[in-house]
Amino acid sequence: MSRVAVVTCEGADDPDNPRLFGALGEFEVSADLVVWDDDAVRWNDYDLVVIRSTWDYPSRRSDFLQWARSVAHLENPSAIVEYSSDKHYLADLEAHGLGIIPSRFCAVGESSDFDFGDRADFVVKPCVGAGSLDAARYRANELDVAMRHVEELHAAGRDVLIQPYIHSVDTLGERALIFIDGAYSHAMRKGAMLDVAQDDRDFLYRRERMSPALGEADAIAYATEVLSTMKMDDLLYARVDLVASTKGWLVMELELVEPSLYLTYDDSAASALVAGIAKRLV
Repeated sequence: MSRVAVVTCEGADDPDNPRLFGALGEFEVSADLVVWDDDAVRWNDYDLVVIRSTWDYPSRRSDFLQWARSVAHLENPSAIVEYSSDKHYLADLEAHGLGIIPSRFCAVGESSDFDFGDRADFVVKPCVGAGSLDAARYRANELDVAMRHVEELHAAGRDVLIQPYIHSVDTLGERALIFIDGAYSHAMRKGAMLDVAQDDRDFLYRRERMSPALGEADAIAYATEVLSTMKMDDLLYARVDLVASTKGWLVMELELVEPSLYLTYDDSAASALVAGIAKRLV
């Protein structure tokens, strides 16, 4: 019987696990839930290693990437993990002609006199981060507070991303498009994340703000185009997070490392994911 490692981190509580392990059992695949930085794990004993809830990697990205490169049969592959775990990839998407939320990067060591742009509402977040952790929305009259946020992130050795706040998130929400084994699966509506203080948010997301969505045809088409353009349309899983704008849908994030797939919201998603796993075991 094939052995699969489903990879998590210490203390993670992934609501997708019961569905995933149930489907793995139906496919007669032996699976273990293992922690990525557990030195006792013998990774070569597994036929496939599937990253799922390694939500602690942002504070230890170098260690995480070193681990990913050391695993022979990893999904998604280590090159994808490295690419998608740093939001500088947004500049690459833009260079490929894809629409993104306008993004400006402020690297560690850059001038403390950073220009936040047109002074409309804006967001400051780390380039390497999970969910809305360490991200904040600021008003035009909060430049001093925003600058302190940038300086705190820089002091911790973290590059910074500044984006305009997209107000359609307050009404329409973000649209999370989930793809499994290269095919569109289902969509979720993510309500506004940054309209409350950090302490009132969950580590990854505010669960009460998640709800199933009927994926709009143009959103699905655009997410499909993003993955195809970037030659990432054959991955075991992918999540393309979009926001609506006057220019159409824009990429907020391209989640290819450990995105929540919301398997509990779609009856066929877990089986499709395990079918993709089984295909990669052949």
